[in-house]
Amino acid sequence: MAIKQKNVRVRIAPSPTGPLHIGTARTALINFLFARKHIGTFILRIEDTDKERSEKKWEKDISDGLVWLGLKWDEGPLRQSERGDLYKKYLKKLLDEKNAFYCTHTKEDLEKEQTEQAEQKKSPIHICADRDTYPETGAIMRFKNPGWEITFSDAVRGDITFDAGLLGDFSVARSTEEPLYNFAAVVDDYDMRISHVIRGEDHISNTPKQILLQKALGFPTPLYAHLPLALGTDRSKLSKRHGPVSLMEYKAKGYLPDAVFNFLALLGWRPEGEEEIFSREELISKFSFEDVQQSGAVFNIEKLNWVNGMYIRKLSLSDLTDLCIPYLVEEGLLKEDSIDRDMVAGIVALEQERLVVLSEIGERTRFFFEDTVKYDWELLLWKDMTKEALHASLETLKTVLESAPDGIFSDAQKLQDHIMPYAEKEGNKGILLWPLRALLSGRKASPGPFDILAILGKERSVARVEYALDLISS
Repeated sequence: MAIKQKNVRVRIAPSPTGPLHIGTARTALINFLFARKHIGTFILRIEDTDKERSEKKWEKDISDGLVWLGLKWDEGPLRQSERGDLYKKYLKKLLDEKNAFYCTHTKEDLEKEQTEQAEQKKSPIHICADRDTYPETGAIMRFKNPGWEITFSDAVRGDITFDAGLLGDFSVARSTEEPLYNFAAVVDDYDMRISHVIRGEDHISNTPKQILLQKALGFPTPLYAHLPLALGTDRSKLSKRHGPVSLMEYKAKGYLPDAVFNFLALLGWRPEGEEEIFSREELISKFSFEDVQQSGAVFNIEKLNWVNGMYIRKLSLSDLTDLCIPYLVEEGLLKEDSIDRDMVAGIVALEQERLVVLSEIGERTRFFFEDTVKYDWELLLWKDMTKEALHASLETLKTVLESAPDGIFSDAQKLQDHIMPYAEKEGNKGILLWPLRALLSGRKASPGPFDILAILGKERSVARVEYALDLISS
């Protein structure tokens, strides 16, 4: 068993420029697992320095999504937009100690330089002529890159080495009032005492820049862990063409938070064994970076659907009914002020073994709530049955249902006991039972006819037989 690490402090730092991406949620989840395993601190930091694109509605989407997934942070949300004085202090320190400078080159100058470098097949880096003259103002503030070789240990990938000279004199701020990402992240991580930076592998290229800034500012370097990216089934970066990418879209579709938590935890990480369904506590206790894969993690929606179905099956009928009712109301099948909860629970019970997501409940059970179900009369035919034979079966069904005692219409087993002798008398039970199932639901696939009858009751059931008779007679 791994030894608990002391003073673990981790963070998730999304930008409120759009809805919470499912990949970001997965990164947050791994941070959460690691913090909880080591009795550490999980921090939410909002990187909202992009004033034009940052919006409060997206910050709310982020916090709502994390709460829904069960990733309650211990500190935060801490907003970069409220930390300007801190950034200004450390930018001034870089300038005063001549580790940063203002660059006076224009956009046109830099584009010309890049064109010439491309023609000469050189790396597109900017070693600024202003690095030794230190102008008082400029278009942007750059870090004076010492060009060291940087090696850091990654908890997922082992030692990684960069030639930092290939980064050139990279930009750190537009001014002392406008820090850029790498600088602000370094200051925040230091100020928040972050022990481990756990993020996607697309940030590996930022790491040498951040380490250079840490050294220049006299900050300690946290431990890094770069996770494999979540990929689509074609192994390209996960995007909308692969399906929903917003976490809250999964909530809206009726995925359960425990199921999404379970699925995302195993996206690129797997403990030993073949088990695929784990409680949150088990995932926390089992988590280890040693078991995180280095290659991209394929986001398979079919696998998520399977996991979600498993969690639906684990719910109590009462809890599942509560979760399904809002979807039935939204579909217009129920009215909030007149819900027969016992009836709804009976319907939900018939679908619990088949549901994949909660939002399916309306379409799967619509025929229970509608007065009339529409279908083509051919649906009622059993195998080689003729129209005349079908008409005879429907007449028999009408007689059988009308003769049934009213009291048995709430009990599927008693209805089966009453109807089956008539079906067996036909010599082929399907001659009676198939048309019965089809006319009750209007579908090829549905729960059994006796279960449906017990929900509909006598009057509605007889009415559906009469509708079928009218349909084949017209």
